[in-house]
Amino acid sequence: MRCHKAHSTIAARPEAVWAVLCDRTAWASWDSGVDQVEGRIEAGQKIKIHSKVAPGRSFPVRVTVFEPPGRLQFSGGMPLGLFRGVRTYDVAPATDGGTAFHVREEYTGPRLGLMWRSMPDLGPSFAQGLRGRVESAV
Repeated sequence: MRCHKAHSTIAARPEAVWAVLCDRTAWASWDSGVDQVEGRIEAGQKIKIHSKVAPGRSFPVRVTVFEPPGRLQFSGGMPLGLFRGVRTYDVAPATDGGTAFHVREEYTGPRLGLMWRSMPDLGPSFAQGLRGRVESAV
């Protein structure tokens, strides 16, 4: 298993962070690695993430956890478990006010070694981009 993770404290309520996180039409304005998101970010739904890392290609993932305003998880990968990715977003009240935001990407499977070399760590830019978007709206 390999993973990337990042966190940020956001000067806004968890509900405000959740609203931006689940607004797929605005993702490209704050997530530097995404061009577009298609579909509905709701429990059990399949969405397509169009990544800047692979122009012209979309990555289908399923919303496997949807617990407003606390946890959101996407899962996807290759058939037969050759490669699997799980991205988890946690949103919680921060001890000093605002919101504690965490994102973690876990990757597993026999093809992990080949895939890992070409995968950038988007966690830090993602966490900072979300913080900037939410705080500019407050």
